[in-house]
Amino acid sequence: MKVVYDPDKDILQIAFITTVIEETTQIAPGLVLDYDEDGTVVGVEIRKASTKVDNPYSIAYLVGEANVNKPQPSAKS
Repeated sequence: MKVVYDPDKDILQIAFITTVIEETTQIAPGLVLDYDEDGTVVGVEIRKASTKVDNPYSIAYLVGEANVNKPQPSAKS
């Protein structure tokens, strides 16, 4: 996994694997998903990152239990 913050463009990119990105889709304002040729999500891009994350210059990597108590995504009509 690779995390890149571009302060000039204020974009935070997280690549889950190294592969060719075949398609991108903006799923919410400033939130872009990257897909490989099989349609698998391989990355996330956050635009205007400095307004959406605590500190785009800092990252904490933790191993532990996932938060499974958050609300589940709803199906969109």
